[in-house]
Amino acid sequence: MTTDSTPSVVLTPEEGRSLIRLARLTIAERLNQSVDEDEQHRLEEELQKPVFTYKCGTFVTLTKKGQLRGCIGSLGSNVSLVDNIRQNAISAAFQDPRFSPLTREEYHEVRIEVSVLTPTLPLRYDNADHLLDLLRPGTDGVILRKGGTSATFLPQVWKQLPRQEDFLSHLCLKAGLSAQAWRRGNLEVETYQVQYFEEAG
Repeated sequence: MTTDSTPSVVLTPEEGRSLIRLARLTIAERLNQSVDEDEQHRLEEELQKPVFTYKCGTFVTLTKKGQLRGCIGSLGSNVSLVDNIRQNAISAAFQDPRFSPLTREEYHEVRIEVSVLTPTLPLRYDNADHLLDLLRPGTDGVILRKGGTSATFLPQVWKQLPRQEDFLSHLCLKAGLSAQAWRRGNLEVETYQVQYFEEAG
């Protein structure tokens, strides 16, 4: 049976919006975009709240016209939530190997999403059918591991792959395994949940 992880931190919608603004400001500064100094000062004050010192996994996702433009994250962290978002914003915008680095021209076209993760928990299952029964579409982020390879999908990916079979097959491919590797029942599986925030519009 799957059990929800205990969140490292519970954020309000306002605090989530602060993290999104932090990610955007971090990318803007790397692109040498002009930054409103008053806005920067307000954000720095907001980020002084103790909640932002928590250490937990985060992902930063960029989309452009509804299509993925970059997504990098960490399942855990030894740095503060603020520093982790900064690092992952830079990585998602400029270091995702699937995409070329974000350009100044694209900056205003991308939409930023931030996911704050609960700790991961092992999912113990007996066979492929049992695994399908345990997974909760729309709720669970999933990590697959075998040997030295691993891959994860955030819970948001269920929107594109709502069937458990398709979700797991695509995740296996992402990990460099055969699409049907999950059916053999010999993969390590972990799950987590997220608090998810996205820019309006």
